[in-house]
Amino acid sequence: MIDTYQSLIANWSYPTSIRFGPGRISELANACRGAGIHAPLLVTDPGLAGLAIVKDALNALEENGLSTVLFSHLQANPVAANVEEGVAIYKRGHHDGVIAFGGGSALDTAKAIAFMSGQSRPIWDFEDREDWWTRADPAGVAPIIAVPTTAGTGSEVGRAAVITDETDHTKKVIFHPKMLPVEVIADPALTTGLPAPITAATGMDALSHALEAYCSPFWHPMGQGIALEAMRLVKEWLHEATSNGENVDARAYMMAASSMGAVAFQKGLGAMHAMSHPCSSLKGTHHGLTNAVVMPYVLHHNLKAIDEKLAAAARYLSLGDNAASFIDWVLRLREELQIPGTLHDLGITPDLISQMAPMALEDPCTGGNPVSMTTGAYETLYDKAINGTLG
Repeated sequence: MIDTYQSLIANWSYPTSIRFGPGRISELANACRGAGIHAPLLVTDPGLAGLAIVKDALNALEENGLSTVLFSHLQANPVAANVEEGVAIYKRGHHDGVIAFGGGSALDTAKAIAFMSGQSRPIWDFEDREDWWTRADPAGVAPIIAVPTTAGTGSEVGRAAVITDETDHTKKVIFHPKMLPVEVIADPALTTGLPAPITAATGMDALSHALEAYCSPFWHPMGQGIALEAMRLVKEWLHEATSNGENVDARAYMMAASSMGAVAFQKGLGAMHAMSHPCSSLKGTHHGLTNAVVMPYVLHHNLKAIDEKLAAAARYLSLGDNAASFIDWVLRLREELQIPGTLHDLGITPDLISQMAPMALEDPCTGGNPVSMTTGAYETLYDKAINGTLG
């Protein structure tokens, strides 16, 4: 089998050191030692904690002389209390690094634990605003090894963590350059057991990252190029990864697309994410699934500003020669993947609009939207997404 997938095995050094390919999870202990980690705290989500892939990783670490403790007390949309508990366990166990193992929630929580393990200020003092990251003690950031098990958020190549502030139910981005993992083990074989609905939702999250980055008005030619190729990989491989989860080629290309989308969104995100964050913080909706639901509504809203960009993307993806063909593809893809068509299908009701619209406007992702947004514009968009009104 290794021969079959030999072309998908590589070491990359952008934006951090990445060991990519089936079977690379066997190198986890080696990666820890290379980072100077001898007593790691392995952070994962409750759903993974009891599965074989985590148990096998823990056994392998122990066999290689690494004293490892498991922490999995975190929510699907992690909150500050999850981070605080993890930091307490990290300090109590005298750990010297963190293994971030799982999907976006586990990776974000793990990165936040590693970051906060050596800070004296509260976590919200490091929100991604202006130069707040300079408040942190960089020497207090523990090294992180990231092992993604979904192909969606791309948090393994990011310098931030999204944590919910329970006092006002807002998602906040905690940022510091040293939150970027020192090494990533991107093993697509770890994703083969992912159920089809989660594969679809996380894959659409990867698409939303690349698409919003591509549409962002900020000038970042490297991000632009990476975003476009990430979208092509999603077009070619997401349906196959969802319908045939054992196809390691499809899983590998989607894992690559996920990391690429996260690198690309250094260029900016937009209203898709700004709308999605209040939905998940207030009602617990799945982030990637929510992005997928609101995607065509936001594209229609932004169309005057992104018409030429979508037409160019359509040509690159061999979809047609205009923006309409691109949006039609998004709608077909959602239908093929059995993604719900409205926010109402996710339990978002009209009475929430008045609360969510101001939250979306204040969300940092709004700044990257191609069209300037207002509270009224978000109210209209939420109404359309709840009722299924395109255009």
